[in-house]
Amino acid sequence: MAQTQAAGEHKNLSAVPPAAPGAAPAAAGKTPPNMRVLGVVAVIALAALFAGGRMWYRSHYFVETDNAYVTGHVHPVSARIGGVVTRVLVEDNQLVKEGDTIAELDPADQHVRVEQIEAQIASAQQQVLQAEAQIAQTRAQAQAAAAQVTQSQAQALRARQDAERFSQLYTDQMKAVSKAEVDAAIAARTSAAADVAARKDAAAAAQAQVGAAGSARDVLKAQIKVLQAQLKDAQQQLGYNKIVAPVAGRIGKRSVEVGARVQPGQQLAAIVQNNVWVVANFKETQLAGLKPGQAVNLEVDALPGQKLVGHVDSFSPASGNQFALLPADNATGNFTKIVQRVPVKITLDPADIQRFDGRLVPGESVVAEVPLK
Repeated sequence: MAQTQAAGEHKNLSAVPPAAPGAAPAAAGKTPPNMRVLGVVAVIALAALFAGGRMWYRSHYFVETDNAYVTGHVHPVSARIGGVVTRVLVEDNQLVKEGDTIAELDPADQHVRVEQIEAQIASAQQQVLQAEAQIAQTRAQAQAAAAQVTQSQAQALRARQDAERFSQLYTDQMKAVSKAEVDAAIAARTSAAADVAARKDAAAAAQAQVGAAGSARDVLKAQIKVLQAQLKDAQQQLGYNKIVAPVAGRIGKRSVEVGARVQPGQQLAAIVQNNVWVVANFKETQLAGLKPGQAVNLEVDALPGQKLVGHVDSFSPASGNQFALLPADNATGNFTKIVQRVPVKITLDPADIQRFDGRLVPGESVVAEVPLK
């Protein structure tokens, strides 16, 4: 029975008609294409076309750079005199107004200097009073000497007249007086003339003493003026013990502590003002379409998703390379042309500065985009 079954199965298999030659290849050639692959290819082609079109459009109608930074006025606060810090009245990141006290120095040294100069001025003023008294004394002596000159001149005139009269009375024809009397009159005249000369010299010396005393007084007065200038400087130095904020802003980089001894010119802190702006370093090939007043779209890395609008304010007078510490020497033989970057100042809308008060700080990275049309 098993043999009969096997024979039947073999008969059925042999009854199936064989496949025609080439039928399998024909069926494989008619397989429909994979629509998923075609869709991916189409999407990639559209994306590439869109990206290329967008790049072409932006290259013709926009100028963009990510080499831009927020900047502003950073004012160093330094000591004008040396001294020991006794008080520090500010903290990091604190808002201050112009004139607020930041720190105080020990004023003891300046107080001593002020007192010393005041004592020197008082001493010089007493010397001036003494000089004026000496001037009055020497002026009186000069007046007395002038009076003595007048008296001696009168005596000299009388002696000269007597000598002339005695000479007329003693001649070859007339001997009304003796020879001794004539000689005495002539001697008296000579003595009177010498006395006049001596009195005049004494009067001149007294007048010179008056001038010398006046000069000494003037020197003392000049010294008083010098001391008064030194006193004013010392009082100013005393005022410099209070270190105040030169402008309004926010405290940063505070390095002063109580007990520290500071030197003149030593920086103690920095004050950053709120009126910041953006400096964008555009390539020199991008400057053709830029001009002052153009609107600029800004994106600050510290403020993701926030759009800010600025305006082109001005262009730097030279490229960034010219302001470098060691600018490149283009006259050398190994010159390679490199596209230079020119800093462009971009001002921000005051409303945006106020809206992001404390968030827009110098040093933050910015992406700047300028629509050309």
